[in-house]
Amino acid sequence: MANQQQLREKITAQIVAHFESGNVPPWRRPWPVGPNAGAPANAVSKKPYRGINPILLDMAAARHGLTSRWWATFRQWKDMGGQVMRRPDGVPEGQWGTQIVFWSPITKRVKDDTGKDEEDRFFIMKSYTVFNVEQVEGGQLDHLRSGMADTDGDDATVIDYEPAEEAIAATGISIRYGGGQAFYNPALDYIQVPPKPTFTTPIDYYETVLHELVHATEHSTRLNWSRKEADNSYAMGELIAEIGACYLARELGVPASDNLGNHVAYLANWLRAMKGDPRFIFSASSQASKAADYLLSFSRPTADVPEEEAVMAC
Repeated sequence: MANQQQLREKITAQIVAHFESGNVPPWRRPWPVGPNAGAPANAVSKKPYRGINPILLDMAAARHGLTSRWWATFRQWKDMGGQVMRRPDGVPEGQWGTQIVFWSPITKRVKDDTGKDEEDRFFIMKSYTVFNVEQVEGGQLDHLRSGMADTDGDDATVIDYEPAEEAIAATGISIRYGGGQAFYNPALDYIQVPPKPTFTTPIDYYETVLHELVHATEHSTRLNWSRKEADNSYAMGELIAEIGACYLARELGVPASDNLGNHVAYLANWLRAMKGDPRFIFSASSQASKAADYLLSFSRPTADVPEEEAVMAC
């Protein structure tokens, strides 16, 4: 079994190879809008995957042409009456299922400086394999497939920006409109964006605002991650903001933008950082998930289960 370092290196190598093959970032892969579309989630618990896992699942979805958001383990699909399809001839061995990770709590008894026993609790990263519903046979699972969910007769592909508007307003973070640049001012704690009509599309506007909102979670009164997680790295900060904005957009039903400006500007730095430190993409994706969850918590109930336990329950 691979150790912690080997597992990080293996996953990082997959993401680096994805970039170097000329693909768009997995978190920016165009996602459909409509029934059973959205952030990758477990078909049993209904909880969205967090951290590095949405990136791994999006890469697998692009590789196999999958569009449903629902994933589960071989046993979970079997318990639901489904049967994972045999690996197609054109798919290399070991690449039909998708390996994702979770953090398992470990408790050990150790002696403190005085010689007394005390508990030391930490987390170990482990991996397991999941399959998309579109890789599973079984008519009873049709309601989980793309475009197969029951609707009220309305066109489910119409983009509704109201959830995004509500989520942005609920954060209470000051947004000022004007000028030709978008940025977050940490000293005065406000976001500046150009007027909405100046954006090419509404999608570009919302992605920009969400990007800056993730930056605003750096503030010491919020998540204070610029010093704790990003280690004052500008490239790290931009990667957290880009991934976090995409996580938010998907949760809120805003399609992916075609604007790859930030991606192109920082790609070389991100690749260099990932190759030099296999923890880089894990730190960035973890903080992006935390920022997205924090910003969404103002407009929707928070999860009852901590991230580590929720992932394990999947």
